Amino acid sequence: MQTESELRGYALTVLDSVGDGVVVINRQGRITLMNPSAEELTGRSRRQVIGSRFSEVFCTEPLLVEMIERTSASGVSLSDQDNVVLNSFGKTIPVNATTCPLMRHDGESIGVILTLRDLTSIRELEAAVRQADRLSTLGTLAAGLAHEVKNPLGGIKGAAQLLERELDADSDLQEYPRVMIRETERIDRIIRQLLELASPRGPRYAAVNLHLVLGDIILLQRESADSREVTVLTSFDPSIPSIMADESQLIQVFLNLIRNALEAMPDGGRLTVSSRVLSEYQLARNEKRSRMVCVDVSDTGKGIPSENLPKVGTPFFSTKDTGNGLGLAICHKIIADHRGIMKVESKPGKGTRVSVLLPLLQSTVKG
Repeated sequence: MQTESELRGYALTVLDSVGDGVVVINRQGRITLMNPSAEELTGRSRRQVIGSRFSEVFCTEPLLVEMIERTSASGVSLSDQDNVVLNSFGKTIPVNATTCPLMRHDGESIGVILTLRDLTSIRELEAAVRQADRLSTLGTLAAGLAHEVKNPLGGIKGAAQLLERELDADSDLQEYPRVMIRETERIDRIIRQLLELASPRGPRYAAVNLHLVLGDIILLQRESADSREVTVLTSFDPSIPSIMADESQLIQVFLNLIRNALEAMPDGGRLTVSSRVLSEYQLARNEKRSRMVCVDVSDTGKGIPSENLPKVGTPFFSTKDTGNGLGLAICHKIIADHRGIMKVESKPGKGTRVSVLLPLLQSTVKG
């Protein structure tokens, strides 16, 4: 039979193993317990806060203080998953906060238990779903637009080509049909991209070695990097196995991202391509946490202003003078079709990082 000390040690071990943050506050409002997950989420060390008043330690989190006080006074459990945002190590973390009374066996309330669940992956998924909905709506519009535009566009180009042949080779007017032909071809390329965005074709899965794909793309872009005096660095996790994906679509995604990164550094800089495994990532609220492969493409270019970040990946929004934003929108669609997520982080003057998260789905066929 276990002693009281052994039972207490067992309970503390269980508490330390819980993935959600747990903070226990006594009737005097002082913190008596805090597990490692709570330390990580709040950015506060339990050695420093144990015995301190919760309202003083978390004075920058008034919503949490109010929830603790209300539960302590009324004995009613409270939950808030929309308004609580923690600031930990310079990073904001959205959390689901729940407070419930801590009851003794005789029913007397002896404190409050605060639980904190990290909602970062859920918020990222919700943003990805909204982006996919916007792209789906645009895709429907694009299909109809392409049908209505392609025929008259072909007629304009044909007429311009006939006019070019009718004019003398040394005529000053030759430039006009050439401009017409060039611009109709540009419009035709945009329409093809729009149709690609609207394409219903999903991924054709096969075993793909991500590092081979990335290595080949970097090799092909080496000359472009050298001409811009860009240093290319790679950091690949050798433990990542081949994943089930559409290789041609992933080549399209990473080629686009690497080209964008190089074009963001016309005066030189550093391009870093790395891979890692995220072992505990939740794709949906009701799904269990799963393993994801994350590929980061980072540059040291001029970065993107914070007000423009939410627009990145939106069709026809581009930070490049000659861009139309469709390339990144297509990348978003491809990753969404793979049940993945694409995130963009940027700081003006310091550069941009694009992270592609893909499910770590392995082939069941042995070679």
